[in-house]
Amino acid sequence: MELLIRGGTLVDPSQGLHGQYDLLIRDGVVVKVAESLAPSGEKVLEAAGKTILPGLVDLHTHLREPGFEEKETVESACRAAATGGFTSITAMPNTDPVMDDGRTVEYVRLLSCRAGGVRVWPVGAVSKGLAGRELAEIGLMYRSGIRAVTDDGRGVSCARLLKNALLYCRQFELPLFEHCEEEALAAGGQVHDGVAALRLGLPGLPASAETVMLARDLLLAAETGGRVHIMHLSTARAVEMIRQAKAEGVRVTAEVTPHHLLLTEDAVLGFNTYAKVKPPLRTAADMQALRQGLLDGAIDAIATDHAPHTEAEKAGDFLSSPFGIAGLETAFPLLYTYLVRTGVIPLDLLVGKMSRTPAAILGIPHGSLAPGFAADLVLIDTEQELTIDRRRFLSRGKNSPFHGWQVTGLPVLTMVSGKVVWMS
Repeated sequence: MELLIRGGTLVDPSQGLHGQYDLLIRDGVVVKVAESLAPSGEKVLEAAGKTILPGLVDLHTHLREPGFEEKETVESACRAAATGGFTSITAMPNTDPVMDDGRTVEYVRLLSCRAGGVRVWPVGAVSKGLAGRELAEIGLMYRSGIRAVTDDGRGVSCARLLKNALLYCRQFELPLFEHCEEEALAAGGQVHDGVAALRLGLPGLPASAETVMLARDLLLAAETGGRVHIMHLSTARAVEMIRQAKAEGVRVTAEVTPHHLLLTEDAVLGFNTYAKVKPPLRTAADMQALRQGLLDGAIDAIATDHAPHTEAEKAGDFLSSPFGIAGLETAFPLLYTYLVRTGVIPLDLLVGKMSRTPAAILGIPHGSLAPGFAADLVLIDTEQELTIDRRRFLSRGKNSPFHGWQVTGLPVLTMVSGKVVWMS
């Protein structure tokens, strides 16, 4: 079956393309990209006035299933992802049971096959039960399809365990995704240890909790030659440390979330639990350093850290409310509106940081619309305006601090292997 997508503006940094191009898709695969292709009997999708992007790839998605289906299921997460323009998402291992063996990985893959739509790439645990004491069955999980390992939700506190994990993962070229948070420094912290914490009378979580563990991780990555990927960077000092480590040849990549690029510690004022995240929202100077890190390459990717919770959980008092934001459906429109349209970063950079680069980190053949790649793509309307309404999210998690924000750059059609999986 052939499909011609015609008349749209293609933005594909993997090919260095930004302009009007047509795409010919055959049997779910891109076969030709050209400035003008004449239809010859194939089905035609007119994309005039729309922007065509490679399908977005999320490195950091909490699907919650199995074990926490009241927060999210694989099926509801896949629907939310498609709505947000994502065609590939990860499945973090902090489920119940923890994804620390081959059987649980295979179960999550089965759930994703049943859900259909977007691609789901499992990420296995570093340690059994996320307890930080004994290595999980990384080899068995690799054979079952994991693309990385992490104990996300907490850092790997035991340096020896982390070193062994980095060495073991080298056999499979698996990246180790690290949540950099030194437990003793972070203990009890609720918000950034700064002005907002003082005004609210809440325990602070210092920037050093991130940088102290990051320093150790970079040293061990350098010693072992292992691949370490630093999740949800939040501090200016951490960005500089990553930049220096890369210059020294350390095999490190890093991600930043939309909320750390757009919000500061002030968002929690009024005890706003929807802005309670870990690592916490930090200062304006930190936010600016994160943006600069995107521009100069210190930060490789943008990831949502989609962390859905129930309304009841977020409606509680601040201390008992869980950390996390549901971000799949708002990530691209927010960043397009408040970073691209305002001239902070170019569109090509945003697209690359949300498509081909995260795909390369995972080692998956996606994030590009070059001939030979699967036709995973999203059509964007850069003019239509929308007010974010968390009550209309397809995710079961409605926990977003961006409720009421005005955005453009809205996904209007998402396609996986040439098949439409969502359309507005």
